[in-house]
Amino acid sequence: MPDEQAVLPPLIAIVGCDGSGKSTVSEELLAWIAGYGPVSMAHLGKQQGNTGRWFAGLPLVGSWFERFIGKKASTVHKSRDKNKAPDFLPALVMYAFAVRRVRRYRRMMALRKRGHIIIADRYPQLDVPSASDGPDLSVDAKGSRFVCHRPDLVIRLNVDVDTAFARKPDHPRETLKRKLEIIPRLTFGGAPIVDIDASQPLDVVVATAKAAVNRALTERGYQ
Repeated sequence: MPDEQAVLPPLIAIVGCDGSGKSTVSEELLAWIAGYGPVSMAHLGKQQGNTGRWFAGLPLVGSWFERFIGKKASTVHKSRDKNKAPDFLPALVMYAFAVRRVRRYRRMMALRKRGHIIIADRYPQLDVPSASDGPDLSVDAKGSRFVCHRPDLVIRLNVDVDTAFARKPDHPRETLKRKLEIIPRLTFGGAPIVDIDASQPLDVVVATAKAAVNRALTERGYQ
């Protein structure tokens, strides 16, 4: 029997720290890859930060809610470090975000099975818990059932902390620094990874990404 992963259209993941240009590069590739055949894009990030910032912008209750979420998030990290389950409310929020991500992932896989090349803006990683769109709990724990298809190609966009902060000044600099330290450690199950210096001009970054995707698609018989 042929390997299902080998006969499905390519799954291309665009990863990197906030401010590396993931969404911009993904959009550029989405339009360009349409010349090869049907293509769809999936956003597979946690989106907790965007949701939290949206709530924080609400009048009257925004700042209170931001502090509340920050406090609850810290209990999740402390629970993880002590190998304990989080409290009920943080666990409920984690569950809600996880359900949303599973639904997006399943929609993506359904499109792939229908013949669509997939561009994934961000991609779940299983190397470091609670980092860079990874799960908030350990994937090494006994009984863990975290499963994720290995991408056919990972385009990793690399920037320095100054560039990331200049592009995302609403993100804490220390948070960006921690993410940048983790990004090089991610393996995505041994998938082929192409590293690109995303501090270069956008047209150079996009051209380099297109060249990498072109090689991957050509190898799979796309013209």
